[in-house]
Amino acid sequence: MFDQLQRAEEISGSELDSFPETLAENGRPVVLRGAFRDWAFVRAALQSDEDAADYLGSFYNGRPVSTVVAPASEQGRFFYRPNAKELNFQRSDQVLTNVLKGLLQQKDVAEPLAIALQAVSAADCLPGIERDNPNRLVPPGTPARVWIGNRVTVAPHFDVADNLACVAAGRRRFILFPPEQTANIYPGPMDVTPANVPVSMVSLDAPELEQFPRYREALSAALVADLEPGDAIYIPYLWWHGVQSLGGFNVLMNYWWTRNEVSARHPYGALLHLAYLLFRDMPPTHREAWRALFDHYVFQTGGDPMEALDEPHRYYPAKLEPEKVARLKDALRELLG
Repeated sequence: MFDQLQRAEEISGSELDSFPETLAENGRPVVLRGAFRDWAFVRAALQSDEDAADYLGSFYNGRPVSTVVAPASEQGRFFYRPNAKELNFQRSDQVLTNVLKGLLQQKDVAEPLAIALQAVSAADCLPGIERDNPNRLVPPGTPARVWIGNRVTVAPHFDVADNLACVAAGRRRFILFPPEQTANIYPGPMDVTPANVPVSMVSLDAPELEQFPRYREALSAALVADLEPGDAIYIPYLWWHGVQSLGGFNVLMNYWWTRNEVSARHPYGALLHLAYLLFRDMPPTHREAWRALFDHYVFQTGGDPMEALDEPHRYYPAKLEPEKVARLKDALRELLG
């Protein structure tokens, strides 16, 4: 199926000295081939999985790491249990070096447990690894997160940030959907999620098209990218992306950053805690009326709503400041109980 999807755009990343702003302005995913092939981590991984694990372990400071494990019967898919809003995996704090040994031991097992360490803070658990593998393409000070596991699948989800994902060991496949395909990928519940945001309820490997017929349209707009050690992919803000680890030992380092911390992150909180609750039970005619107001003032589909007005009649709200947002969040918590 993936062979039939459109391939994501690719450029050579080995000669880039900084992140091209044109990529962000274009708002489309881009593969940066070979961007980090000179990393010490990648050189170790190209020798063997064991060398990659030894290299990773050499930076470990002993702090427990959150580990996700699903039974072999789930075939590597981190998702929900059948007919229940319960997750099909367990989380526990483990010693990283023990997890690495377990991954190597299960590497050639026919039906292994699905094991993953997700978004491990490099600074907190692997001090020095960022200095040894510098990333010249992200804004200075952007922290690295490390993702380690075997052959697992993470359902399409979105990040409320720009994302640069860099494969250090193993191979990963990314399946990406633009934000306008949200309804067609059938997002699941917002209160219990495998990824802290809603995920697509459609299987990546075997889509249930009778149950989810609009997914065909989503596939027509989807992009796919296969990454090797040293490759990276830029995933724009709010693009849905599913990730498949294609081997028995995989490591990825990713970097999230935002252009404006307040305006980038808090709209999801507004959707989750306020807008959905307020508009969900309105009569359809009321929701459509509010849609027109939001399109005009918030999304500005017709351009700047103040442009045609005389200067004294224009209204531009004050810029949101983090302190004001914090007070608003406190007020919303009180309102919502």
